[in-house]
Amino acid sequence: MEQRELVDPVRAATMNAAELRAAFLVEDLFPRGELKLLHWAGERTILGSAVPLEAPLALGTPEEIRAPYFCARRELGVFNLGGAGRVMVDGAAYALGPRDGLYVGRGSQDVLFTSDDPGSPALFYLVSHPCHAQHPTRLATQAGAETLRLGEPARANVRTLRRYIHPGAFPTGQLVAGVTDLDTGSVWNTMPPHRHARRTEVYLYFDLDPDSVVFHFMGEPGETRHLVVRSLQVVLSPSWSMHFAAATSRYAFVWAMGGENQEFDDMQGVPLGAL
Repeated sequence: MEQRELVDPVRAATMNAAELRAAFLVEDLFPRGELKLLHWAGERTILGSAVPLEAPLALGTPEEIRAPYFCARRELGVFNLGGAGRVMVDGAAYALGPRDGLYVGRGSQDVLFTSDDPGSPALFYLVSHPCHAQHPTRLATQAGAETLRLGEPARANVRTLRRYIHPGAFPTGQLVAGVTDLDTGSVWNTMPPHRHARRTEVYLYFDLDPDSVVFHFMGEPGETRHLVVRSLQVVLSPSWSMHFAAATSRYAFVWAMGGENQEFDDMQGVPLGAL
């Protein structure tokens, strides 16, 4: 399992483009036929992917977490960004169509990923945090997600935000997650920018044209930095960093947060004049 350490704002202000990418951007996350995991020190987040082909892929137990099985002391969120597939949790099958999600509760021992069609495999995106209570495994579909319309055309930020895993739907330990879609002609997300002092966030950008890129802005308001991001890449956003982005075409992203506060509106806005 790859390891990523936290970077403080003082060091981030001195980093060049290659160093910023090595610290905050996760590339090549979806190798076909493999399960891949990465541990980030922010909230002890583990993120990863599973792209099963003909053979199922089992969620193993990385040596680094020193646990009898992956979810012994962890909860897990799963989002399917590819073809139809299934997640087996302790023998129970959960069918996940494109953009469906699943919450896997602490104490779940056997987690297995399969694709319905290896020619169009599921792309399972995984996000996990430590959890100190046991909550039931729950399916979280796109159709059942809480849906909000945000933004305005004049600011090129019209978007649909869907909350899949959140306290209003069912209890979790830390994890809150969902998907945001930008309308055609809109490019700015999370505008105006903000920070989360009591939690960290990870962004997986997807549904981006192959010849398009996202410019993800980060850093402190007076020391802005940016990452050039392509489809199916992840940005790690520490609690001290603001976050907002624009792209050269419409796109979508999975946002997932973990920390001491699950309130969606617990954020600290950054006035554009402070940038």
